[in-house]
Amino acid sequence: MTAITYEHIKTCKQTGARLGKVHTPHGSFDTPAFMPVGTLATVKTMSPEELQEMGANMILSNTYHLWLRPGSDIVKEAGGLHSFMNWNGSILTDSGGFQVFSLSDLRNIVEEGVHFRNHLSGEKLFLSPEKAMHIQNDLGADIMMAFDECPPYPAEYDYMKKSVERTSRWAERCLEAHQRPDDQGLFGIVQGGEYEDLRRQSAKDLISLDFPGYAIGGLSVGEPKDVMNRVLEFTAPVLPEDKPRYLMGVGSPDSLIDGAIRGIDMFDCVLPTRIARNGTCMTSQGRLVVRNAKFARDFSPLDPNCDCHVCKNYSRAYLRHLVKCNETFGFRLTTYHNLYFLLKLMEQVREAIKQDRLGDFKEAFFEQYGFNQPNAKNF
Repeated sequence: MTAITYEHIKTCKQTGARLGKVHTPHGSFDTPAFMPVGTLATVKTMSPEELQEMGANMILSNTYHLWLRPGSDIVKEAGGLHSFMNWNGSILTDSGGFQVFSLSDLRNIVEEGVHFRNHLSGEKLFLSPEKAMHIQNDLGADIMMAFDECPPYPAEYDYMKKSVERTSRWAERCLEAHQRPDDQGLFGIVQGGEYEDLRRQSAKDLISLDFPGYAIGGLSVGEPKDVMNRVLEFTAPVLPEDKPRYLMGVGSPDSLIDGAIRGIDMFDCVLPTRIARNGTCMTSQGRLVVRNAKFARDFSPLDPNCDCHVCKNYSRAYLRHLVKCNETFGFRLTTYHNLYFLLKLMEQVREAIKQDRLGDFKEAFFEQYGFNQPNAKNF
């Protein structure tokens, strides 16, 4: 028995994008899907009930952060993450690898794992494939990620080659250490930077281990968007068609559409929640910074084309006032709207695939959003 299965429903004739469904122990969700990020067992300022109401079926939590606080043993004692945070939908936990490499200045990578310092206390810590599996087994998410090395962009070819080989060895160790394969699916992570032969090698290594799903890592780490799209074009097609494909850390509207067109099924990113706390909102007309002075007397909705409860009930002037005053309610409202916007965007993407017109949808959306302009403001 495998905890995670992928059901392919349709391929868009216009673009090759996939419409499907991922089945997990805590329910199924339609793909392509965007997963809100709940780093510390909470999507910042949102309640589980609100996430459910806006159509989120899958959220992501963070292995590294939950290991440090409150501790995976406490989460296990609470009955696992679902019970601890009162979330009935599916949960994915990342491996902790990205945080080890991005948050710690002092780290030493060895074959066994990574020695580094706790970014909060400075205490010395060690994370290995076995430890990452133990923590994630305690947390009890539906989907776990293998422990990998996430090299920076750009990285020299020779370094990246060694890194890919190490990630493949670590993936094997993760599979051996995984204690709950019947109720937690473990995904492998394809690395290799911008190098096609290394991406292919990484994919080949991981496919031979027969994971129930595959992620593409090491993108959205500072590389230009055309590089990311090029890497997806030669990486996604070599992954198994009967298993879900997950692009890690991507959440801008243009990249979600571009990723879906290149065969990606799952996405996650802190972008919509992070920018919401600065008063930056995703709207059907493009990026809107509601804290700007020009909205002080603007009593129209945040996005006249949005039917979320924020746009139905609150004005730009009121949102600006709350955000300027650092009122938590303001951050809650902008966060709700941004997540709703992306979840609805993915619904539209799925509908466009169903109707074989995702290419037309992209063209119209990019035109309306201003992504076609040479100096387009991105997030």
